[in-house]
Amino acid sequence: MRPATKRHLRLFLRVLIAGTLVGLAYGALTELIFGRPRAMFYLGLAGAIDGAAITAPISALELSLLRSRLGRRLQQAPFLVTLGVKWVVYAVVITTVIAGGPGARIVGLTRSAAAFENPRTRLALVFSVVVTFVFVFVLEIREIVGPRNLRNIVLDRYHRPRAEERFFLFVDVAGSTSLAERVGPVAVHRFLNGVFRRAAAPVGDHAGEIYQYVGDEMVVTWTAAEARPEARPLACFFAIVAALEEAAPEFEREFGVTPRLRAALHAGTVISGEIGETKRDIVFHGDVMNTAARLEQATRELDRRFLASAEALSRLAATERYALEPLGPRPLRGRATPVEVYAVEPKGR
Repeated sequence: MRPATKRHLRLFLRVLIAGTLVGLAYGALTELIFGRPRAMFYLGLAGAIDGAAITAPISALELSLLRSRLGRRLQQAPFLVTLGVKWVVYAVVITTVIAGGPGARIVGLTRSAAAFENPRTRLALVFSVVVTFVFVFVLEIREIVGPRNLRNIVLDRYHRPRAEERFFLFVDVAGSTSLAERVGPVAVHRFLNGVFRRAAAPVGDHAGEIYQYVGDEMVVTWTAAEARPEARPLACFFAIVAALEEAAPEFEREFGVTPRLRAALHAGTVISGEIGETKRDIVFHGDVMNTAARLEQATRELDRRFLASAEALSRLAATERYALEPLGPRPLRGRATPVEVYAVEPKGR
């Protein structure tokens, strides 16, 4: 099973469990409120089944259909259009489930009135639609700011600056300037969007976090604990390369060129903290990022596509899977002491 499939399956199961638990709690609490505590178990069980029946198709749509070409077109529509279309479609799913009442049928409960004539059924419909709207809204915001960034802001994890050990992978798309001169800035934007969109899955598969996009460059980060297993930053870069090689014919047809990447990896201590007021973000400050940026610039001078510092490699496990070419201490602009540098390639190439 592909890593992306495993990741989507885990997310599907988490959402399904959450929807089931919400349905369980709703069914039990409404019976308690309406004065039938003896029926709490059966109504809670029916609510759990209804919650699962609602959550399963909605989660499947989010994780499968919306990853298709048609789904990506919807995702590229204006925010309110995307949100509105999803909400209408999901409201139809909810209405169908509530009207059918699979939970009550399976548990063996009988309804005192026809569908939607029962005030509890109408309440369940309103509750489900509101909860789903909140769920879809959060998912859309998550796509904009990034899942970890949203979680960290909500949990207020970086309200106070803190020191962290982190890895930073700078990935640069080579040749974008000359491409802009040939096809124009709008086409280059589409080109870069195609590159970064295809890079997203490998980053997620290797537990990375896309920190920011800067022009034709993408910055990916890991905590030290996340990066160490299986040399994830190294594996991530070559997985991005493989994803772009697979999509090369499509790029060639549309732009007349295929993406070429350069990258650099460094690790060390950074200060992480939340910044801003009207626009809040989590930022990283420190020499680590400057060094990684200088290493990425050195890939041109040394004619290597991927450079990593000895400091970064020493903190990773399973680096023996890669061919590491020592290039010696390298003076970098802005640093008083040289940095020990290695060129990295998969073994056998």
